[in-house]
Amino acid sequence: MASDRPERPDPARPSPAVPAVWPFRGSYYGWSIVISAAIASFASATMFGPVLAVFVRPIGDELGWTRATISLAFTTGSFAGSVFSAAIGVLLDRRGARAPMVVSGMLIAGCMLGLAAMTQPWHFWAFFGVGRGVAIAGIQSGIAVAIANWFIYKRGRATAFAGVGLRAGQATLPLVIHAIIVAYSWRHAYATLAGMSFLGITVPSALFIRRRPEDLGLYPDGREPDAEAAAGAAPGARPRPAEESWTLREAMRTRALWLIMFGVAFVGFAQTAVNLHAIANFQDRGISAGLSVSVTTIFATISSVTSLGWGFLLERLHVRYGAIIVNLLYVVAMVFIVIADTYPLAVLFGIMFGLAQGGWTIAQRLLFADYYGRRSIGAIRGFAAPVQAVISPLGPLLAGLVRDRTGSYAAVFTVFAVVFALVSMAMLLATPPKKPAAAPTTSP
Repeated sequence: MASDRPERPDPARPSPAVPAVWPFRGSYYGWSIVISAAIASFASATMFGPVLAVFVRPIGDELGWTRATISLAFTTGSFAGSVFSAAIGVLLDRRGARAPMVVSGMLIAGCMLGLAAMTQPWHFWAFFGVGRGVAIAGIQSGIAVAIANWFIYKRGRATAFAGVGLRAGQATLPLVIHAIIVAYSWRHAYATLAGMSFLGITVPSALFIRRRPEDLGLYPDGREPDAEAAAGAAPGARPRPAEESWTLREAMRTRALWLIMFGVAFVGFAQTAVNLHAIANFQDRGISAGLSVSVTTIFATISSVTSLGWGFLLERLHVRYGAIIVNLLYVVAMVFIVIADTYPLAVLFGIMFGLAQGGWTIAQRLLFADYYGRRSIGAIRGFAAPVQAVISPLGPLLAGLVRDRTGSYAAVFTVFAVVFALVSMAMLLATPPKKPAAAPTTSP
């Protein structure tokens, strides 16, 4: 039976040195992976809903595009991200995340420059579609696989620290972009984001990201197997044995994988739509542009701050229960956004949505690794990606179409509340599988 107990480096084979650019020689190199991932996540926030939401009204007003037209770019990007994730999964297992993240940073920077110069809807769909696609597959999937490989006992907190980068980007970049748009234009904002994307993604990824600790003669969490067994889990973490490593074929035979796949896809269906349309929704209901943008900052800040707490919590509490709690918080947030016609109610939405997003940032990255181990995590995530490709991208487009037809987002946000409730039920049914015991061998 395969397990995720770390392989001992071969003492007869020289181990590659830890990269010389890592200045903290006495600390575990896995934390350089976390720091680089956090920086790359911050820079990749340019391709996510809360940041694009700031551009919705300015682009629509200047170019005369409908909400559905703009939403289609987001849908295209989400679809591309799922397709790219399916294609790249096995590569991430075999070669690691370094090259995909470096190339993704370059592509995102190029797409930002294309967006700064766009004049036709197809320009928007192409540039944003490719940029968001590689941000999902190359950056977010790459980070999830890298951290799962470098950490087992401290995976929750490592995932949380890396996740802070994305939420911090979603909290701060909308304010910066809004200021640039007011002072100059949305085209200047996209040009500025191009430089930030290259410096924040490509450079740290090239310098620090590595595949697995064993490649550098190290162990997950920086602990030798014998010391790990003697010490048990890290202080404050839930005790757990060495993780079993499932192959994709084995995982496909379990009910939990299918429930997780569809649960993740439907959360993406609803969550990304709310991310994209929340600001425009509040503006439609009479809240000023500045205050509407501040709601995004509120929920992204709360998400960023609470991610750390969620990370430590999910080292004690199984990720399945964390996912249930998160989706119930999303249901409450949807109630508030449906009734929010004043700024205080919009703030209440921001608080609840931020709490939920903080938890989901961690839970969605832990689900496959905590259920199925780290050795085939890229392949398993890649197998799940087509389901997301079919389901998740439709949410933002549906929200835009409903708003264009009815003049309101209320009906579609109500549908999203039901979706989040159903995902909670699915996760309740997703009991962790156990491998069948190996058949005993008998002597002839």
